[in-house]
Amino acid sequence: MQSQRSQVPTVSASGWLKGYYYVRAAFSLIWVALAFTLGRHVPQVAAVMLIVYPAWDAAANYVDAASNGGLVGNPSQTLNLVVSALTMFGVAAALTQSMNAVLAVFGVWAVLSGAFQFATGVRRWKSYGAQWAMILSGAQSALAGVFFIHVAGGANVPSIADIAPYAAFGAFYFLISAIWLTVRDARRGTIHTAA
Repeated sequence: MQSQRSQVPTVSASGWLKGYYYVRAAFSLIWVALAFTLGRHVPQVAAVMLIVYPAWDAAANYVDAASNGGLVGNPSQTLNLVVSALTMFGVAAALTQSMNAVLAVFGVWAVLSGAFQFATGVRRWKSYGAQWAMILSGAQSALAGVFFIHVAGGANVPSIADIAPYAAFGAFYFLISAIWLTVRDARRGTIHTAA
């Protein structure tokens, strides 16, 4: 009886995390689709989208931390929240300068948020498992950020289409994590049922 009680929080938390990953994947996929269509041809829409993306990340990190023990107990998500919120304002300011400035801001954000996501994945490994995709995503985000900063210093003027692949990879990793947890939980459910 005691073992059944101890499993309930883990199953509940795992179910919440799956939903969270699916929602984040869906948002990123929609954002990418809009970036390659409407955002690519309407600068005003692109500007709003470039501000919304880090704003959404800040909100998502807040919900994630608040739903899993609070901001104090989740320092990597809390720091990610702060960095994403600052990035939102940084992008808004950079939009008045140039797209190169915007890409540079996104680059710094990608490096920092990638590092915090990596830390979150490592910390969650024991509790949830299936965090390899989040860890890989964090590392790749940091590398993409370095690339963004390098490109931003060049002569070519970037566009939202240059940032969209970064968001697409994020969607891919969130989706993989969600599916991995879904399959794992389904297998556990089958094992428990058979037992």
